[in-house]
Amino acid sequence: MHLMNISSHIQDLLYRYECVVLPGFGAFLSQKQSAYIDKNSNEFFPPNKVISFNRQLIKNDGLLANYISEVESVSYTTANNMIQEFVYDLENSLQNDSKAELANIGKFYLDNEDKLQFEPFKEINFLTQSFGLASYQTIPVQREVYKKQVEELEESTPLLFTPEKRKSSFLKYAAIGLVAIGLSSFAGLNIYSSQVSKHNIAEQQEAESKLQEQIQQATFVIDNPLPAVTFEVEKQSGDFHVVAGAFRVEENAQKKVDELRADGHKARLIGANKYGLHQVVYSSHQTRREAINKLYAIKKVNEGAWLLVQEL
Repeated sequence: MHLMNISSHIQDLLYRYECVVLPGFGAFLSQKQSAYIDKNSNEFFPPNKVISFNRQLIKNDGLLANYISEVESVSYTTANNMIQEFVYDLENSLQNDSKAELANIGKFYLDNEDKLQFEPFKEINFLTQSFGLASYQTIPVQREVYKKQVEELEESTPLLFTPEKRKSSFLKYAAIGLVAIGLSSFAGLNIYSSQVSKHNIAEQQEAESKLQEQIQQATFVIDNPLPAVTFEVEKQSGDFHVVAGAFRVEENAQKKVDELRADGHKARLIGANKYGLHQVVYSSHQTRREAINKLYAIKKVNEGAWLLVQEL
């Protein structure tokens, strides 16, 4: 099996899963990132998945091997052998050249202290919701340049465009108008105010009379009032599941659920996967971070546990 083929299979799985383990080497983790604008380059980037690498997660969860077995039409054992050869070639490349690359995913290299470092490639967006979206560069608006051009135009036309000149012009004419209105209407202001007050009092009295009449005629009847009920529902929803194992026989899966519940876990069955195995989970979570934290705690007692991202 050529290294390029294994890289392609890992790439396919990163579109669908948050965690893809390369047994014996480490795990590729993906985390969603919102759209953002680079202020230095004025470049807009769509939402995407940021790929990182965890050297500690090396336990075979069967995800990659099962996928290779299905796509390459080989046995599960053969698929695991292919993965071992791939990891062997990776280690040799790091030992001889201090670097290794996985096409369209990222590159590994050893730093000055011989520690393994990973740098993801950014050419491919693994977030399916952003398929087809590419980054683009925006052009900053030259407001001051256009404003100067408009001010020059205002000098030769009677129209005012800029806010400063419109405001000053408005205040000038408004002041003239207020002086004219004040001189002409001050004498009649007291008469008008008196008439308005009498009218408002009459309307208020009529409104209060109609309101009292409607209140006296209104009747409110509740034949069968319902008592207040408070429900406490234990949340077990979420698309991020910490898997304890998968069983061919459903009865064995249910026994595992009972054992885990006896130990205090919120275990349950989430149905059979595409291979017909009944999956048992320790718990389900709303966010990937909650699930990862739970997985780290579980791995202290069960190294075979893994993270499954699946909408139920």
